[in-house]
Amino acid sequence: MTTHNAELVVDLDQYRANLAALRAAAPGALQMAVVKADAYGHGMVPVARAARDVADWLGVATPAEALTLRAAGDAGPLLCWLTVPGAPFTELAEAGVEVTASTADQLAAIADASDLARAQLKVDTGLSRNGALGPQWDELVATAARLQAAGRIRITGVWSHFACADEPHDPANDRQEQVFVAAVDDLRAAGIDPGLRHLANSAAVVTRPSSHFDLVRVGIASYGIAPDPAVPVPQVRPVLTARTVLANVKRVPAGAAVSYGRRWIADRTTTLGLVPVGYGDGIHRTASNRAEVGFAGERLPVRGTICMDQMVVDLGDRSARIGDPVTLFGPGDDGEPSAQDWADAAGTIAYEIVTRLQGRWSRTYRGER
Repeated sequence: MTTHNAELVVDLDQYRANLAALRAAAPGALQMAVVKADAYGHGMVPVARAARDVADWLGVATPAEALTLRAAGDAGPLLCWLTVPGAPFTELAEAGVEVTASTADQLAAIADASDLARAQLKVDTGLSRNGALGPQWDELVATAARLQAAGRIRITGVWSHFACADEPHDPANDRQEQVFVAAVDDLRAAGIDPGLRHLANSAAVVTRPSSHFDLVRVGIASYGIAPDPAVPVPQVRPVLTARTVLANVKRVPAGAAVSYGRRWIADRTTTLGLVPVGYGDGIHRTASNRAEVGFAGERLPVRGTICMDQMVVDLGDRSARIGDPVTLFGPGDDGEPSAQDWADAAGTIAYEIVTRLQGRWSRTYRGER
């Protein structure tokens, strides 16, 4: 009995191969596989288990993600970098999770949570998001030196994040790397071993070898999706396929209107297929009348407004039956669109296409060990 209308198929062998290819692009550095946001929509726990076959570290954003991995049996090096006041620093320390401090107060809270806490420091090199900047960085370094001298903290790394690594010719990349190197020098001048230095994300792995330092963090590229269409990543392929079957097939006359708002009118007699996923499943409504799906080795256009639970595609005069397979996006082996194609249709980035998938999908993992 089928209880789900649609399926996400995750190829873990391809994921491992992608990590191996990215490691080859940064052979002198350790590798952190980033599995935040449910592994970019691919399923955090199974993906993390596969990552441990290749990567040296895992990276997550929130404490809940880190503790979920530990509860699932993960025991390897793991960094968490986004916390708020009241974060469970004691529980994280007891679970062997390294946490990130972006302010002196945050570092003090981490130190208070454990007899000898382990923390990494984040410097804001120009993204103006998290991380310490200017006098705030000076205060963080001074606090780290004081806590280290008191035997209350161990600094295991220093890191930052590029704003424009997917635009390799932007001069901001040079400036950020220079600020990062200066921040490392600040730590050494204060008597602090910086530990692991890491700045490079997926785009910088392939475009900026000077930023590899001791460790690189690979996120979107490990899932086979380029950080930007202008920054191809050699030897990686998409890991995720989103697929379903036709829930209905009907012949309609010229003049038939399709879906809410009557935003597409048939200009000829045609066959329509009903695809049983919609924006309630994370499909972008903004891709209405612009996206395509894969069907029998061809691409079919989405017609009309994408609804909460379903969308309509134009089969033309093709032969089709209820239950025939449809692929929304995948690696392209059968001519289907990619996540990037859907991003282009929706006016967004491929990251959002895969991370928004939610709710009413079954998940199949190939290559589990």
